[in-house]
Amino acid sequence: MIEFVQGWITAYGYAALFGILMFGIVGVPFPDDLTLAFSGYLVSAGYLNPYLTLISAFLGSVCGITVSYGLGHFLGTSIVGKYGRIFHVTPEKLKTLNDWYVRFGKWSLLVGYFVAGVRHFNALFAGAAKLQFSVFALFAYLGAFLWSLTLISTGYVLGKEWGRISEYTGNKTLIVAVVLTLLVALYVFGNKRYNS
Repeated sequence: MIEFVQGWITAYGYAALFGILMFGIVGVPFPDDLTLAFSGYLVSAGYLNPYLTLISAFLGSVCGITVSYGLGHFLGTSIVGKYGRIFHVTPEKLKTLNDWYVRFGKWSLLVGYFVAGVRHFNALFAGAAKLQFSVFALFAYLGAFLWSLTLISTGYVLGKEWGRISEYTGNKTLIVAVVLTLLVALYVFGNKRYNS
């Protein structure tokens, strides 16, 4: 898949970067982190302009995460109402999720970009929990900017070794995902015991 992404960015530049990140955030299995690192390498090699690269990456990420939020917002409640019992998701649990997002979840929107999988589902959950859009936008869009800047800069610094970013995104992502999952589970379990 990375060869496909490299070919598209090399051929179509900023438009391809925008599209790959937008669809990648929505859920198409593009290697988002490697896409940004490769773009940083292309900046270091003089093929792409650093400002246009960052703007394209940021706007693609923002569009993708906003679409995900919208899907969660407009479809989340109806899906829970229709299929929630199958997965033991009730309107009460959705309310608990909303309360969590209001208190803590907005921060997961900020740092969730750096964890593959989290960035893809975070906005869906925030939308389904009816997190206020202005709060969502502030944290999610800032996260998009920091994520894009960090990985493009890393690709720029690594130069031809930009592929080494996969070492970071492989091992560290798994560790962070496990820790985040445990924290959410502890919060939900603790909240359930406290309320009973």
